[in-house]
Amino acid sequence: MDIRIDDLTGPEITNLIEEHYKEMLSQSPEESMHALDLDRLKKPEITFWTAWEGKELLGCGALKELDPTHGEIKSMRTASMHTRKGVAKRILEHMLEEAQRRGYHQVSLETGTLDSFKPAINLYIKLGFEYCDPFADYVEDPYSVFMTKQLTMS
Repeated sequence: MDIRIDDLTGPEITNLIEEHYKEMLSQSPEESMHALDLDRLKKPEITFWTAWEGKELLGCGALKELDPTHGEIKSMRTASMHTRKGVAKRILEHMLEEAQRRGYHQVSLETGTLDSFKPAINLYIKLGFEYCDPFADYVEDPYSVFMTKQLTMS
């Protein structure tokens, strides 16, 4: 699996992000949906990665810098043909390694509460995330779960 920084211009990633955005919107009211569209992912504080096998897009994820010690996981998505193959786990591990290199003390995330989000929540727990209160600009919301992971300083 080749994980690399992506400029969000290829048709494969455009399609995957559009699919992700539409699905998230279908599962939460608009005011409770925090997925980012392509334009909002192209911000300097966001690094976006894609995972590939040859020329086939497997999935993606982004790391947003909230401040010099705190990052946020955004836009985790596995292509539908590659779910349950460890793609999300590997991308998340890659982003956590990068957060560690950047000197972040903490990485947090927001995800949904419906049953369709349970596999993601289970992955986050498996990799050491714990439930937490809303962070950054988030507020309590019945459609949101907030999680965080403290990173060890080396």
